[in-house]
Amino acid sequence: MPYEKREDLPKGVRDSLPVAAQDIYVAAFNSAFAQYQEPEKRRHGDSVEEVAHKVAWAAVKKKYDKDTDSGRWHKK
Repeated sequence: MPYEKREDLPKGVRDSLPVAAQDIYVAAFNSAFAQYQEPEKRRHGDSVEEVAHKVAWAAVKKKYDKDTDSGRWHKK
């Protein structure tokens, strides 16, 4: 199900990503959720939610890096 606001994100996402990255995650997730409704558009039999989460993380990783020592995400 699409997310209406940042507060609706899974706790792990909220706790690990900065607010701006959460906004990217929400937008990418919701877009992918709408785009991949049809099973033929998905690979490996993934559910629409699995695909949307993968797309959302990929979108975040375009603008943010995760520090390997601290585990914190920071803007590139």
